[in-house]
Order: sequence, then C-alpha cells, then structure tokens
Amino acid sequence: MAQWAKIAQIIHVLPSNTVHSLYPPNTFPIEARFYAAEWIENQRCYNNKDITFLEHKVSELMNLRQATHQHQEELNWERQNLETIERSLQEWKYSQHKAVIGFPFDSNLLPLQMWSEQLLGINERLRQEYMLVGTPNPACKLQLENLLHSLIDSSLVVEKQPPQVIKTQSKFSTTVRCLLGEKVMPGKPVVIKAQIVNELQAKNLGNLHSDTVAELINNQSILEKHPGNKTTCATFRNMSVRKIKRADRKGSESVTEEKFAILFSTEITYVGCDTSYQIQMISLPVVITVHGSQDSNALATILWDCAFARPDRVPFAVPDSVSWREMCQTLNCKFTSEVNTQHNLDKFNQHFLAQKIFDKPDFSGDFSEMMVSWAQFNKEVLPGRSFTFWQWFEGVTELSKKHLRPYWSEGLIFGFIGKHHLHMILAERPNGTFLLRFSDSEIGGITIAYVSACETGGQKVQNIQPFSKKDLEIRSLADRIRDINEILYLYPNVGKDEAFGKFYTGPLVPPSDGYLPATLHTKVGP
Repeated sequence: MAQWAKIAQIIHVLPSNTVHSLYPPNTFPIEARFYAAEWIENQRCYNNKDITFLEHKVSELMNLRQATHQHQEELNWERQNLETIERSLQEWKYSQHKAVIGFPFDSNLLPLQMWSEQLLGINERLRQEYMLVGTPNPACKLQLENLLHSLIDSSLVVEKQPPQVIKTQSKFSTTVRCLLGEKVMPGKPVVIKAQIVNELQAKNLGNLHSDTVAELINNQSILEKHPGNKTTCATFRNMSVRKIKRADRKGSESVTEEKFAILFSTEITYVGCDTSYQIQMISLPVVITVHGSQDSNALATILWDCAFARPDRVPFAVPDSVSWREMCQTLNCKFTSEVNTQHNLDKFNQHFLAQKIFDKPDFSGDFSEMMVSWAQFNKEVLPGRSFTFWQWFEGVTELSKKHLRPYWSEGLIFGFIGKHHLHMILAERPNGTFLLRFSDSEIGGITIAYVSACETGGQKVQNIQPFSKKDLEIRSLADRIRDINEILYLYPNVGKDEAFGKFYTGPLVPPSDGYLPATLHTKVGP
C-alpha cells in the first residue's frame, strides 16, 4: 500500500507513455488497482477464494464505471433532444405569431408532443436507475431534475390563440394544449386558470402580484383528454373582458398601442414524478378596445408586433423602425391573406406604397433599405390627408376583401398607382382606355381613370369619383363598368365586356306581384 501511495503522488506528472507501459489500457484500470491495493497486500496471494472475491470486486467497480458512463451518455442525449424540442417549440410559436398577418404556418403539434412524451419516459427510467445505483452521484441527480423541470415547463402551449384585438364585453375563445397529456396523473382534474397581464407583468411572470389589470369572465377550464386525435386540451369558451385598468401612457401613446396578454397557469402532477409542478404559459400580445372605432389602430399595433418582433424578445419589445423591404413583404402578405388571393402586389404597387409612406412622390430609386418608423406607419397623418398610411391601406384591404377579390385575383385591377405614373402609361392610348386604381384621397375607395377627348382636340385623363364599400353593395363594380359608356378598353387593350362580362349581373326576373323591375345605372358627368 505504501508503494501505491507513492505512485498516486507522482503518476499525474509521469509521461503518458510511461503510465501506459506500467498500466496497459487493456488491463485493469488504475482505479481498480488502487481500490483493491490495501486488501491485496493484507491477503495471502495464493488463496483462491480471495482471488475470486477480488475479481468480483473489480468486476463490480468496472460495471459501476460502465453504468455511470452510460447514464451520462443518456443524460447528454436527453439534454440535446430537449434543447432541440425547445428550439422547435420556439420556432413553432414564432411561426404562429407571424401567421396572424398571413405568413405560412404548420400548426401540427403531434410530432413535438410524441417527442416530449418520449423524453419524459426516458427521464423517468434514468431517475429509477439512479435510485438503484449504490454510489450516489449528486451531479447526475441534479441534471436529471433540471431536465425534468425544463421539459415540464415547456409542456403547455397556446394552440389556439385568442383574438389579438379584444373588445370589452365581446365573447371569445382560446385553447391550451398539454404536450405531456398522456403522462398526466389520473384522478384529480387539472384546472387551468387564465388572467390578463400587462406588459410590465409579462416581463416579471415569476414575481406577479395580486393586482389584476382586468376582470376576465369564464377564466377557468379543465384539461381534458381526447383519444381520437391524441390531444389533451383545455378550451376556454365564452371568455370576455369586463373591466380594464390601463397603465400610465407615455407621451403621445394611445390606448390602442398598449399591449396585454392572457396568462395561463396550472398545477400538474405527472406519472412517475414525486411532486406536482406549477406551470405558466402566456399568449401572444392582445390589444383591448372599448369601441369599434379603435379597431384599425389596434390592428396596426398587432401587425407591427407580429411582423417585426424577434423570437427571443423581452415582452413585448418591438423595433421603432424597420426597413422598407421588411415592411413591403409584410404589407403584401397581409393584403393577399386578407383578400384570400394568390395575386401579389406587383413592383409598381410596391413602389407607389413606398412613395406614399415616405412622402416622395417623384422618387424613382430603390426604397428597399430606407427605414420606416412606427410613427410613419400609423401615427402621423399623410400629407394633405386626415388619415395615416395604415388606415388608408387597411381601408383598401377591407374593400378588396369584401367586394373586389375576383377582379383583383384575375389581374383586372391595377391597384396602387400614382397619378404621374398613371398619366404616363395612359398617354397616347385610344380614347376610352381605362384602368382601375385604389383612391389615394379616400379610405376604402376604388376609382376608374380613363382617356377621353379634349375640347381642343387632344386627350386628357379623367378620374371618376371613387366607389366606396357602400356603393359596391348597391351595385357591383362589373355592372358599373358596363353602365359607363365612356370606358371601352381595359388597359392595355382588352375590351371591357371580354374582361368583365362574366361578372355582369343577368337580366332581372319580373316580380310575382305584378310590378315592373327597376334597377340603378351608373352615369358619368354632371
């Protein structure tokens, strides 16, 4: 044993080739030799029983070492997979956020659910094996507990988000899903509670005070298993916000710029776990309004948040400005998703929108890297107008969604175009050539610009008074185009009946009461 003590003092300074020559790698490990050294020196080496006992002890040590190594490898594997799940969940939530404004989104959570349940099972097995190991390993135990906590903390997901603009007294629903639903301990029902939190509270979820910022009706739901689709969900139905307490506003900030969220919390016990766990999950930000007139500005806040928030942000931080490239992509995505069309805003539409928001009607260069501020988007009114850029754009989107989708989808509407560009492309076109453009002087209007003869013998471009949502509810755009004799060819040279004929309303059927049918016609001129 004295020799082993000397070796133990100097072995760490010996060259590796010397250590390997003394203790070849394929023989008993150094640790095994040291472990048995004292016992060997106190025994008679020719005792077969003692030799067998020694071999058994060495085998135990090697098995323990192998088991510890295997457990560590499995722990590393679980940690890597948990990190992958957390990253995938983060990407899923980010895509869900972007989907609000029309970006593509795969809502299927089943692969992540199966993966999570598998990891929970592996964690349970490793914890059981740890209990059977004679020699405790505190570091291993701590890793297992941390992995379990992280997995459980990620198990609640807001599968169906609440509407992101919520009007007080209006009913809405939302759904929370548990990704470890198959592992929930049977017996006592799991109740999930919901409450409204403001931005400050969302930043400090671990230190929530009892102060409530809103009265939320029907704010509890029970977690239920649905074997048919292998989900475990809590659906909140007929929720509504009764009262809202707003924070002190900064400067010119309006009530529609204040963001809230719904916090879901519960206590769950899982099979194989010794204790219950407190879990929280927060929804996407919402804006709470009290009147329909606030909807447009509230939607602007939500669009900016959904489009430009970063995945790892502090709630609910967003940049003050973004590049026109990002803004343009967002506007196109929002427009096409709302109108439900595959026909995108073209480069001419996009350029005019940039001219509009930057107030550069004569600029013909590239706007891509110019920065758009929140104020330019929805705080400052457009020059010479009483509305903001967003209010104008949103009005066009609503009009197109309700009355113009088929025309837009078939490319019959030019859309966003400035008057300078308009006169340029209609120059020297035959009289009666026309195009359809969105009004830039009114919210939610579409107008017809056409070429007509001047009294002096030349040509001029005329703009018919814009048609609003109300106008198109009375008589469709196609029928109005048919009515107007002054317009003949859709730019560049398509006959109007060829372009719009399939959208014309058929002859009126005489009513059965004996009255003659009557209809309205559109006429241009004084």
